[in-house]
Amino acid sequence: MQLAGAFPILQGKYGDWFLSGFIESLQLLGWALLLALPLGLLLAVGRSATSRLARAPATAYVQFLRNIPVMVQLLFWYFAAPQLLPAFVRAALYRHGAEFPCAVLALGLYAAAFVSEDLLSGLRAIPRAQYEAASALGMGRWQSLRRVILPQALRNSLPALASQALTLWKNTSLATVIGASELMYQTQKVETESFRGAEAFAVATVLYLAVSTLITGLGVVAERWRPVHAR
Repeated sequence: MQLAGAFPILQGKYGDWFLSGFIESLQLLGWALLLALPLGLLLAVGRSATSRLARAPATAYVQFLRNIPVMVQLLFWYFAAPQLLPAFVRAALYRHGAEFPCAVLALGLYAAAFVSEDLLSGLRAIPRAQYEAASALGMGRWQSLRRVILPQALRNSLPALASQALTLWKNTSLATVIGASELMYQTQKVETESFRGAEAFAVATVLYLAVSTLITGLGVVAERWRPVHAR
């Protein structure tokens, strides 16, 4: 209430619009991370495999996705991909709001390529002796990955993964191009109706900065925590 009194643009429906946009941006971040992290891990394992059959598709995915602007991917998944579906499925998808799932898909698939890079670096940082020790204990490749190698690689990659989460948070603002009702979309809506652009974008800036600062802080904590547990 005090904050709304200090900033009249946060009162009434404008405040509701900012809140709903902020919540949707956080949801975009959360769902996209849930897609990017396991997919990125799968890609990293594939790229570290000895078999060319496993490495080739994972490498092709990463090279393809990371070199296409995320805005192009957002537009593709919203406007182009649904055209491949049957007409009744496409109509139902747009009728029930395709913007959010298409944004999650585009952002998550894009982020997975970069998550894969970070996790692959973490895997390559594991000394060869760790693999040999796991093998000496009778573990197969997948068992040693699951029980010995991947936990260490994930720990090594935490600071880099926090950086990817920060990038993903900022990229959620691009979902406005397909009409997702995230923070930037709602900010533009407030600015258009209120003609108070400076205040509207100041509020958006503070909200983006607040979450960015939180993610950055978590990255710093991860960086300090990692060396202690990586010994």
